[in-house]
Amino acid sequence: MKYIYCLLLLVLSCLNVDAKTKKAVYIIVDGIPADQIERLHTPAIFDIASHGAYSRAYTGGEVGAYSETPTISAIGYTNLLTSTWLNKHNVGGNDNLKPNYNYWTIFRIAKEQDKDYKTAVYSSWTDNRTVLIGEGKPETNHLKIDYVADGYELDTTRFPKEPKDLHIYKIDELVSEKAAKGIREDAPDLSWVYLWYTDDAGHLEGNGAYFDDYVYKADKQVARVWEAVKYREANFDEEWMIVVTTDHGREENGHGHGKQSERERTTWIATNIAVNEHFNPPYLSITDIAPSICRFMEFEIPQAIRWEQDGMPFTGKVDIYDLRTLPYDNTVLLTWKCYSEKAPVTIYAASTNTFKEGKEDKWIKIATVSSGQKEYTVDLSMLPASGFYKFVLVTPNTNLNRWVIK
Repeated sequence: MKYIYCLLLLVLSCLNVDAKTKKAVYIIVDGIPADQIERLHTPAIFDIASHGAYSRAYTGGEVGAYSETPTISAIGYTNLLTSTWLNKHNVGGNDNLKPNYNYWTIFRIAKEQDKDYKTAVYSSWTDNRTVLIGEGKPETNHLKIDYVADGYELDTTRFPKEPKDLHIYKIDELVSEKAAKGIREDAPDLSWVYLWYTDDAGHLEGNGAYFDDYVYKADKQVARVWEAVKYREANFDEEWMIVVTTDHGREENGHGHGKQSERERTTWIATNIAVNEHFNPPYLSITDIAPSICRFMEFEIPQAIRWEQDGMPFTGKVDIYDLRTLPYDNTVLLTWKCYSEKAPVTIYAASTNTFKEGKEDKWIKIATVSSGQKEYTVDLSMLPASGFYKFVLVTPNTNLNRWVIK
């Protein structure tokens, strides 16, 4: 009897370890190119990576293809939020923002779970919450952010404009303090922290000591959040995923961004959790962050949403990557690369794109093959005649999608 009791205690102990409450926070530090963050080796960001990993990544979609996306701030945030590129999310700049809310943000995904997940946004720029996430809009099912600290850029009494826009740096200081306090006390399940001033420093001064100095200062702001995360893990039965990234790189001189040069496209990701083989350049991208957080948090993503995501998780198991298409007469050759050569790959196709209008696409199952085959030729005569096709490859651990526009 005593043996059974001890065994029961051991089982309950193991179950308790597995039952840690998972929480996630991601931080966007605006406009820091990868070579700069690596050269400075900022203490907090690389301390986070020492518990998990750091890698270069990319933004900007595929150069010269349908997903090519300008390397601009609000676009970058939306690449992350929705795990899609401009051709889907429809955010084409920093002004006149008209997101396509049919491509759910990670906050919409969190709020559509059966469990009541609490969310938070700590940001200088109000549009991150009210427009990009779409809080309260019918198109987002009236999504509500539970904890909010933003709008400070509109408070010209508290933060009057200063030379070199240093009032924005002061706002970032407050935002990071609010985020650290919120994580310590409220512990939202999913949080976004946005730090702005590094982008201004680059625009104003370009490469040089001034820009470097404010990257170091931003790292201290990241440190506040990181310390709050460590406090929660040390004092509560919680496991946290923290991701720090940037939204775009910069031109060679450090001033501008928006185009498709290698330095403008090259970003970086640091995280405190174990990563898989996908967490490496040149395939890791900003669109991989949301699927990775969703997998860590064990969010259920509706199939229609998941099949439109352009990113894939850098946590857990993955099977295939780098889907390519080559149209030839009335066929399309699909090719892919493998992380696992034994996974079944089921291929689906649609000749419509009514998803973008909030409707369903009619998907046709084409075939199931082994991932090790690494290619499949689709006979388009099997599909309704169209000048547009979408393909989705589904394995036990991965979804890849690609368009063909004839």
